[in-house]
Amino acid sequence: MTRSSGYEDLEFVSEFYDAMYQNLTRRDIEFFVDYATKADGKILELGCGTGRVLIPTATAGCEITGLDFSPYMLQKCREKMAELPEKVQKKIRLVQGDMTEFATGGKYALVTIPFRPFQHLITVAEQKACLNCIRRHLQEKGKLVFDVFHTYLPRLVDTRFFMEMAVGESLQLPDGRLVKRTERTAAFHHAEQYNDIEFVFYVTYPDGRKERLVQAFPMRYFYRYEIEHLLNLCGFRIVEFYGNFDKSAFIEASPEMIFVAEKTG
Repeated sequence: MTRSSGYEDLEFVSEFYDAMYQNLTRRDIEFFVDYATKADGKILELGCGTGRVLIPTATAGCEITGLDFSPYMLQKCREKMAELPEKVQKKIRLVQGDMTEFATGGKYALVTIPFRPFQHLITVAEQKACLNCIRRHLQEKGKLVFDVFHTYLPRLVDTRFFMEMAVGESLQLPDGRLVKRTERTAAFHHAEQYNDIEFVFYVTYPDGRKERLVQAFPMRYFYRYEIEHLLNLCGFRIVEFYGNFDKSAFIEASPEMIFVAEKTG
């Protein structure tokens, strides 16, 4: 993740992350692993976090470098890697860095940005910096695959979303803590095209003590042709475009915008 995501300074986010997303209905892991296994070379994943997508990719036999800005998320990933077979561990390299300015020393057949880290890049300058850096790291005809959510217009104007809304079931952590998460929009920034978002965690400890923790961050929203123009501007051409991880066509009701772009020139 980048500096604006709210992940890098809050250790509790890495503690809750895997439990929070272990039952996702979106089939993005299979989607990204499929592209990785078909790539003719090494893989680079930006915003790899605790390894939710990275570890299955390595387990499938791919050599992959994972980059993340948060030392806490990377530490969780290393702890999970330690439980893997040695031959899988050897396929993984982790790098702490900013996705707008990084140098891994390698060239890749595929760069992926799973689960919307690109939306933590608020300004056009950050977005272009990221795409230009990716292009420098791609081998000839290399591909970039990433997803952003299909913007739901009521979330941009309806103040009902300022209220905390429960997300999923309570999470039982291995150490006995019970965590309930809500989320809310804290502010609209229409001129800059982002919302301030808060994830609120209500934690109950085994001894009954309670705690309220907040992860606050800005979240950029995009429109289809905006991304298309950004990619073209930074030396990519779109070769596939989907509305969900089942590779269905993009329509008005699609929850995702998934771009597969090839390096040009």
